[in-house]
Amino acid sequence: MQRYSVQLILIALGGLITYLAYEEAIDLYIISVLMFMGVNIIMSTSLNLVNGNMGEFSCGHAGFMCVGAYVSSVLGVLLFSKNKILAAPLLNPEMAVYFFPFIIIAGGLAAALTGLLVAIPSYRTRGDYLAIITIAANYIIISAIENMNIIGGSRGFMGMKRVVNSMEDVLYLPWMVIWVFVFTIGTVWLLRRYTSSTFGKGVNAICQDEVAAEIMSVNTNKMKTITFMLSSGLAGVAGGLFAYIIGYVNPGSFNILKSTEAMVMVYLGGMGSLSGAVIAAVLFTLLTEGLRFADVLLHYLWFVPDSWHYSQVWKWVIIPLILIILMQFRPEGIMGNRELSDLFPGLKRFYKFK
Repeated sequence: MQRYSVQLILIALGGLITYLAYEEAIDLYIISVLMFMGVNIIMSTSLNLVNGNMGEFSCGHAGFMCVGAYVSSVLGVLLFSKNKILAAPLLNPEMAVYFFPFIIIAGGLAAALTGLLVAIPSYRTRGDYLAIITIAANYIIISAIENMNIIGGSRGFMGMKRVVNSMEDVLYLPWMVIWVFVFTIGTVWLLRRYTSSTFGKGVNAICQDEVAAEIMSVNTNKMKTITFMLSSGLAGVAGGLFAYIIGYVNPGSFNILKSTEAMVMVYLGGMGSLSGAVIAAVLFTLLTEGLRFADVLLHYLWFVPDSWHYSQVWKWVIIPLILIILMQFRPEGIMGNRELSDLFPGLKRFYKFK
């Protein structure tokens, strides 16, 4: 029974959040913050797999998030909602509740295939060169979508709220809260199993010394490709959830600043630490939301006009400042390359990976 304590706690936590959202005991703002926290956890942990565990330097993670967001959004709207492309939905909208997870996974698969296209030319590159390739891929993806008028181009794409409403019409539940929680826990579980597996140990070997890993018969190209595809696919899953939470998706939401947010969370938590990536994602979300309250205080205490919003400005002042301080006094991040179970060995009693 002790071995399954973590699983039972997670089920209880998910059930509690769902119940509170269903009973409207917590308002929509708190629910939104919790869902964005889940999306940030998926983004930070997936990028940590490449930048932390594998020791590469990817800077265009938001591009894969963009692919997942658009593929999931367009697919869901075409199948279960009225749209400008086909007019009538292809399937009964009531079926959305059963197919929604497959729609999100489809976005993840599309992002993984895009990651494959980026991984192939990066076989002979490391460090700064891989960073340049991924940044270029980020801009290519955004520019391509901005010129696809059939899906809104630079104006963006919407209609996902109707898909969510279709699920709620079948059974009234906070479906997005449920799915974000399920995919967040699933992502952390998958990455934990991957990095602790025999195959995943080769990823850490590449990080330590790629040449030595090849000498020890590690197929580095194959391992880098699979790892990069997995990381990209999970970013696509985060993008799909992000699109359905907001109900609107725009290519400008996935620019280089979005990729920078993911990198900030990884380096804040600690390179190669899954626990650190989760903790950093939670702290980063709370920090960005806390800056919104600064806007509110300015409006009410100093009578600053409502049209003046400083949260996004201060966000990119405070966050780089945190990174500078971090690099000076704790360059390894909050957790370094350790996990919570390394700091608290007693936690190992509550779970076991074979």
